Amino acid sequence: MTSPDTAHAPLPDVIAGPLLRRLAPDRLCLWLVGSRALDGKLLLHPEGQAPRRLSLNERRMRRLPLGRHAVLHLIDVPLETPLPTGVRIDYDLRLATADGQAGIADWAPHLLHEGAKRPAFVLAEGHRRLLHGSCRRPHHDGPDGLARADAWLAERRDDAAAWPAWLLMTGDQIYADDVAGPLLATIHALIRRLGLFDEPLEGANVADSRALYAAEATYYHREALLPDVTSSADLRERFFGGVRKPVFTSAHAHNHLMTFAEVMAMYLLVWSPVPWRLVETPAPALPDADAANYAAEAAVIERFAAELPAAARLLAHLPSLMIFDDHDITDDWNLTADWEATAYGHPFSRRIIGNALLGYLLCQGWGNDPDRLAAPLDDLGALLEAAAEADGWLPAETHDACIDRLLRFEGWEFQVPGPPRLVVLDTRTRRWRSERSPRRPSGLMDWEALSDFQQALLDAPSAIIVSPAPMFGVKLIEAIQKLFTLAGKPLLVDAENWMAHRGAASVMLNIFRHSRTPGHYVILSGDVHYSFAYDIRIRHRRAGPRLWQITSSGLKNAFPDTLLDWFDRANRWLYAPRSPLNWFTKRRRMHIRPRDPDRARAGERLWNGSGIGLVELDDQGRPSAIRQLDARGFEVTFPPPPADGR
Repeated sequence: MTSPDTAHAPLPDVIAGPLLRRLAPDRLCLWLVGSRALDGKLLLHPEGQAPRRLSLNERRMRRLPLGRHAVLHLIDVPLETPLPTGVRIDYDLRLATADGQAGIADWAPHLLHEGAKRPAFVLAEGHRRLLHGSCRRPHHDGPDGLARADAWLAERRDDAAAWPAWLLMTGDQIYADDVAGPLLATIHALIRRLGLFDEPLEGANVADSRALYAAEATYYHREALLPDVTSSADLRERFFGGVRKPVFTSAHAHNHLMTFAEVMAMYLLVWSPVPWRLVETPAPALPDADAANYAAEAAVIERFAAELPAAARLLAHLPSLMIFDDHDITDDWNLTADWEATAYGHPFSRRIIGNALLGYLLCQGWGNDPDRLAAPLDDLGALLEAAAEADGWLPAETHDACIDRLLRFEGWEFQVPGPPRLVVLDTRTRRWRSERSPRRPSGLMDWEALSDFQQALLDAPSAIIVSPAPMFGVKLIEAIQKLFTLAGKPLLVDAENWMAHRGAASVMLNIFRHSRTPGHYVILSGDVHYSFAYDIRIRHRRAGPRLWQITSSGLKNAFPDTLLDWFDRANRWLYAPRSPLNWFTKRRRMHIRPRDPDRARAGERLWNGSGIGLVELDDQGRPSAIRQLDARGFEVTFPPPPADGR
């Protein structure tokens, strides 16, 4: 993917970024990775105002080492004089170089729209227009929804009123558990090029990260590197059909990321085109079947890399908020109590999960709410500084202790003031474990987490709720998942939905039925690899709340076409408005009316195809337009259902 001389050329100062994270008139947070510790200034050019020049001193920019030639820069700039809202604000990062100073146009020209001198952002006055999407799988053979959104934004570059307030990334920003062979080979090449930190591996069949990268099974057969633990044989037999894997429940986990360096390299490679130019990635020696798979995946990965300039440009123009789902860490993450006991009960699988969560903290979590994550970040910062002083090796005991504390951390959820109020839920780490059986799916949020959620909604006239999994999904698919759960095989069908746990479902539905939650609530979700929209009311209540379930998935993923068509058709037949089957569902007190996408065949309600959601809200927080920007270059609208029959 690169020329032979590329791997020996001098490293650029900036490897990835900047990404705009949480922005407000009085505070700006940006994310950037350099090949060295950088110094410079942030220049702001608000439309109609004099430019501002801010030195990025130690109070405004924190530097965390990731390796010999990789330093994470967390830029957090408080502003004494607030920036204006509703206008275009051009910005630049002027970095000190050996020849003086260089701006973004010099070191990242791919971040500029055609004809622009600098990137820009707009601080919206409210959350009236939002882009949202999830599930960006690099080796899905389809175009990238982030690139589609960049093209859409470029057409409105000079119309500040049209810019979305946020880019909401609602889960599976990376696939740590499902990695193409060519991408894993590029990850390893980048680790070598940047000298990312190594680590010893306790409980593994390899001694350390270097042995892992060199192991014969490191491509397509990583499950063979996991230990065979006799004490957990019963659990493995019940969960994984006897396969020797204490954590890998995904059917595609043969290249599961394991080390902290692999996770960090993955983020660099999915967010920036620059790392791809720095490495050589010759195909490793593989058995014939794996070699054929590698060659097929390589063509898809090359197309993914070709769209990265557009994806990076979008991330440099729109402020982004992110929340994890399972693939950011590992498939079925915390699905059941038994899964937790198995995965966290072994030091190697615990380390794998912990490394992915450390990467999430640095690359996603911090930018959502820097103050709330200050303590975990300080803890991880001490570990990284220790590695820099220990010749590039993460100290094992300190590493494990840092992971243990992070696994106990509660505080990944966050809110952004409105209007409307934006409430982003953690549906992964505060689970309501099944009281009936440790093998049954846990609730997506426990009672305490749901109580916190209710407090966030009390007396709010309207709110936007980000739930990675849809709160109101496709009834037939949920029924199939329930059948597999009753048969003791929830892992086979990814039985994770709000209705899978009686207690969590009941509390969630009661929150919306509460007399002090009377407003308008827009629920934005992903996860399922198809897109749909529902209008929801509470039966027999004229003054009750109105809800809208809007799901956009995936950014670069899709459901098998034939199977989804069958599910869509069967769901319409079995759960028609007068069907008695509706009375066996937990949400029978809700009146749910699907919206039909305008480009679908008559009666179809599920849209399949990579892309990104775009929702516009009116002054009362109600959707005035629901669209899917299909990555193939067209728009799909979800018009309101007919007024009759309500």
